[in-house]
Amino acid sequence: MPRFAANLSWLFAELPFMDRFRAAREAGFDAVEVLFPYDCPTQDMRDQLVVNGLAFVLMNCPPPNATGGPQGFAAAPELRGRFRHDFDRALRFAGVLKPRFIHVMSGPGSGEAARAALIENLAWATARAPKSHLTIEPINRHDMPGYFLDDFELAADILDAVAAPNLGLQFDAYHAHRITGDLIGTWARHGHRAVHVQMAGHPGRHEPTGGEIDYPRFFARLDADGYDGFVSAEYAPRTTTDAGLGWMHSGPAG
Repeated sequence: MPRFAANLSWLFAELPFMDRFRAAREAGFDAVEVLFPYDCPTQDMRDQLVVNGLAFVLMNCPPPNATGGPQGFAAAPELRGRFRHDFDRALRFAGVLKPRFIHVMSGPGSGEAARAALIENLAWATARAPKSHLTIEPINRHDMPGYFLDDFELAADILDAVAAPNLGLQFDAYHAHRITGDLIGTWARHGHRAVHVQMAGHPGRHEPTGGEIDYPRFFARLDADGYDGFVSAEYAPRTTTDAGLGWMHSGPAG
């Protein structure tokens, strides 16, 4: 079985944010991720990680758009300056929180101009932060309409074009299922690029029990292929988080 991490932006939402770190540790998680850790005191979050002995796996870049705009703009040709400004801001947070990975969100876009902008911005970012490990993640357009990086073949193309040792694939099993309908086949083609894995059940994006995704088979494939990173639980609990964590100990049912 893989090692599991808790996405604290989704799990333990019934608790105040700073209490979620201790709750994750008490539930048996060894690591956590926070999608947008920009609104709470950074040192307080770092203290919670240390006190609870938790690895910090991942955070997103850029910071959220307070005006309700798109999440990410790395693929927006007209926003290169803003991308660089906000990437540097994310690095300041990462300097305290010390995540293993920073997920660079493409945001909306289409066509060759968006592809070229994303490649240019990723090449700049990987050179700007050579000691940071960055990821890109295909996200399905059912959940995020208009998102540019919505395909695993496109992600592979981008990774090959940038060709940076500190850039890898963030493989979300839920998104892979929604994009391709063939989770195992998609992993077979692209799993060798994956540095971080996320999961949720479908339909509903709830616990990884029941539904359309055969997680026992997927986890067995991860083990067989020697994947040694974390698998982050990024789902909306049906009730309380603790009530739905049986899958951690017995293995998810497909």
